[in-house]
Amino acid sequence: MNIERRDALRTLAFTVVAAGVFCTAAVRAAWAEDAPGPQADAAAPVAANPVPWSSLSTEQQRLLARFESNWDALPAARQNALARGSERWLSMTPEQRARARASFNRWRDLTPEQRAAVRERWRQFQQLSPEEKARVRRAFERFQSLPPERRRELRHRWQRLPPDERARRLQQLREMRERRQQRMMQRP
Repeated sequence: MNIERRDALRTLAFTVVAAGVFCTAAVRAAWAEDAPGPQADAAAPVAANPVPWSSLSTEQQRLLARFESNWDALPAARQNALARGSERWLSMTPEQRARARASFNRWRDLTPEQRAAVRERWRQFQQLSPEEKARVRRAFERFQSLPPERRRELRHRWQRLPPDERARRLQQLREMRERRQQRMMQRP
């Protein structure tokens, strides 16, 4: 395989990974904001204890004010998710908050079908081994380190590909990864 083709495949992999990681962040934010439902409960610990409204800090109560009137009616898992989310929000820098707002706005603009696809990709990511998750995160970090114009170019090229070509290239990437893993295992 020539170098240009290899680089193109790697770049496409980074794009796919970046989309997956973005979706992960968007899903987490959305599950904390969407109406209570099975997705939110599934993402929370099973044996969650209710969180009394009075146990939230003043800042958390300010952030969650729209939930105050029905706080006690929310499932304990949802209360815990909202409490954790508000703690995370309060610990963020202004830049992190701006990125989180942008991600949530992108999530909000997705169609229900797109959201379902994102949730499915998140479930698939959660089923990966710790090593595979780490590999995906490293690939995302490499993608993020590219100049913004290069990332836009790669996204655009990927989006222009017909679905069957995307599937073919993803399969090629999987096969390359498997061959690399086999070579690593054969080393003394």
